[in-house]
Amino acid sequence: MDLLNFNEKIFSSKEIIEYQSDAVVSKTLIKLPNGTVTFFAFDINQGLSEHTAPFDALVNIIDGTAEISIGGNPYVLNAGEMIIMPANKPHSLKALTKFKMMLTMIKS
Repeated sequence: MDLLNFNEKIFSSKEIIEYQSDAVVSKTLIKLPNGTVTFFAFDINQGLSEHTAPFDALVNIIDGTAEISIGGNPYVLNAGEMIIMPANKPHSLKALTKFKMMLTMIKS
């Protein structure tokens, strides 16, 4: 899907990225010096191991269910729910079902 076709058009966030078997797929929609908006699709049991980022991040679950651990505290999020991952705090993600998310990162 050509992301430039989304400029000034209404579209569904579920259409931006597709699931792939046994994989994590990502597609960056906006990339600017002070932040990014990236969409992810995780197949069931896929995830991202614990890591840190030097900026705050907002995770918006678009489809499915994910477990997101922040600073060792696990949170289960479903479609329509969001959570903020603070800068420099260890976090990880795991797909409890197939899930899609939008990640908005803001650099300070």
